Amino acid sequence: MSALLRNLRLVWRPPSRITSQMTLCSIPSKLLGGEYDMAMSVETNDLRALYLDAQATTPLDPRVLDAMLPYFINNYGNPHSRTHAYGWESEAAVEKARSQVAALIGAQPKEIIFTSGATESNNISIKGVSRFYAEKKKHIVTTQTEHKCVLDSCRAMEAEGFDVTYLPVNRNGLVDVKQLEDAIRPDTALVSVMMVNNEIGVTQPIAEIGAVCRKHKVFFHTDAAQAVGKIRVDVEDMMVDLMSISGHKIYGPKGVGALYLRRRPRVRVEALQSGGGQERGIRSGTVPTPLVVGLGSACEIAVHEMEYDHRHVSRLSDLLVALITSELTHVVRNGDPQRSYPGCVNLSFACVEGESLLMAMKDVALSSGSACTSASLEPSYVLRAIGADEDLAHSSIRFGLGRFTSEEEVVYTARKCVREVKKLREMSPLWEMVQEGVDLKSIQWTQH
Repeated sequence: MSALLRNLRLVWRPPSRITSQMTLCSIPSKLLGGEYDMAMSVETNDLRALYLDAQATTPLDPRVLDAMLPYFINNYGNPHSRTHAYGWESEAAVEKARSQVAALIGAQPKEIIFTSGATESNNISIKGVSRFYAEKKKHIVTTQTEHKCVLDSCRAMEAEGFDVTYLPVNRNGLVDVKQLEDAIRPDTALVSVMMVNNEIGVTQPIAEIGAVCRKHKVFFHTDAAQAVGKIRVDVEDMMVDLMSISGHKIYGPKGVGALYLRRRPRVRVEALQSGGGQERGIRSGTVPTPLVVGLGSACEIAVHEMEYDHRHVSRLSDLLVALITSELTHVVRNGDPQRSYPGCVNLSFACVEGESLLMAMKDVALSSGSACTSASLEPSYVLRAIGADEDLAHSSIRFGLGRFTSEEEVVYTARKCVREVKKLREMSPLWEMVQEGVDLKSIQWTQH
């Protein structure tokens, strides 16, 4: 079985739901600099939709599963049992995984704390640092576009008497580093800025922010769940003090993550839960060996394949955007494409309700925003923060591309999107007005 899984790297795809051997529309050759008239087909089992929601989660890499299986079946010892071989072999596996995670981000193994995921890592970072230094430091700096768990953790600290500065971002989604520096006060305990945004893919100037924080002797935390394993991350070069990592965002298992916690200069945190004092007393509870092994394996694969994956995703991203924008007008790319991770493509389609488009494209798994807030009918707070118009904020779709996304899937998705957007616009009186040259912003709707 191990050999079989290892050999699946180049052929494995998550099952999809396109009709077997469906012929796809041709791609205009002008988009690709040559003849590209394709009659592509996607072999499927007709069970599930195509998956283009890689920011929500990624499929488990078969090689990761291969590494995990022995620790579910035979090597099931508690890694904290020090009196027999079962415990020793599990402990060795956990420490190997710790080294694998550290190697991916340029850290030391002792600086890696295993957690249940990025949400817990974010909570430990924000609440743990703030509470430990609460006697002298009562101020936190973050941005308006952080992940919900970061914003909620900051609000929790406000309830405990902390002052939190929520910095705005520009229309490209980037924070102003000078404005961030001006926001730092003598009593600032922590600055927390996400590395890659989970909705629009924008990459913040982390190294610049890290230098500012080091200059002012303020601890710097970054939520890197959408960055680690996808772009180069080095905690020394970036001068990061705390970093959150998620397993299931890098083709690893769900339910496991890591917290990078700098040792020099040392960062102290108050533990959020009581127990046996595992993970240097910061995260009590039995370390789940199979999950940790899976995270380590995913990180090791990323070390070797990150550049290849990035080229693959970049090519598919360019193809997706080209196919859609060559057929449709009034399409807005949210975020700065020059400063974004290419696997996250957030587009707004004027005069189209995003939820309606998602329903029309049920055979493709897409999202209208963060999976943690997508149940809300309110427009994305990230899009509002970058100044998107209310109607465009409601019309956004996030396309998430990853390691196992195929060219055929991208072509099908783009053609399907174009077709459904045209259908929805044909039913929209607003689109008819736009076609006639009416500026919808100039209309005083209350007078009609």
